[in-house]
Amino acid sequence: MDDQSPQDSVWKILTDELDLWQSAGRKATFWWRDDDATQHTEQLERLDQLSRAHDVPLSIAVIPARLETSLTKYIKSRDNFIVLQHGYTHQSHAAIGDKKIEIGGQRDDEEIEIELRDGYAILKNVFENQFVPVLVPPWNRIEARTLPLLPRIGFTGLSSMWARKKAFPAPGLHQVNCHLDPVNWRHDRGIIGESLAIEHIQKHLLGRRTGALDSDEPTGILTHHLAQTDDVWALCEKLFSLISAHPATSWLDAKTIWQVCDQGNQSN
Repeated sequence: MDDQSPQDSVWKILTDELDLWQSAGRKATFWWRDDDATQHTEQLERLDQLSRAHDVPLSIAVIPARLETSLTKYIKSRDNFIVLQHGYTHQSHAAIGDKKIEIGGQRDDEEIEIELRDGYAILKNVFENQFVPVLVPPWNRIEARTLPLLPRIGFTGLSSMWARKKAFPAPGLHQVNCHLDPVNWRHDRGIIGESLAIEHIQKHLLGRRTGALDSDEPTGILTHHLAQTDDVWALCEKLFSLISAHPATSWLDAKTIWQVCDQGNQSN
């Protein structure tokens, strides 16, 4: 990745978009989610440092069945971590040839609900007030048939990928997604490229500002601390620095995002 400043080329596109929010007297809201947490690692510490350096609250999606004591101790010693539930085992139950999926696939609703309940109980018991009842489905995939199960378990939130179609895909279930994953999963797991990464962010902001997309959905940045190359970490550093420094931006934490919502809003 080159050393161009945030005011150069592709980065100026994002700055210009944020300037338009400022001119309109509006705040562009952002949030940050990191997936696949199971244990305390050097990468987790790097994640923590990134959060503290830019004063960005971190929503970390933990895999309940693979949770290790080292992760529990680390997160509970921090005040900048909020825990979400990342499926249960992060194992696929898709048919041969289909895309990976845990919350769905070749399982009935009862089996899925039992696992999710077990995972919910683990995280709520271990993390107490740091746990927000939001389900992050592994691989950002969930079958529509399973959505009514989630509020029965106690989930008030759902988070996957790309601009949401509905704020409430099921009664009592508030969905807020992420809109940038900078990891190139299809090739070398390096960076997808600065231009494409900034394009994802700018397009979501543009859609929110113009009304082409849901203006109330915060723009989400997704990271995977265990899989990221140095180029991806560097992009996150630069992106977080730019967003945090701009006067027309605001970072939200998961507790703020998933506050109890007025029942009247559930028709969205």
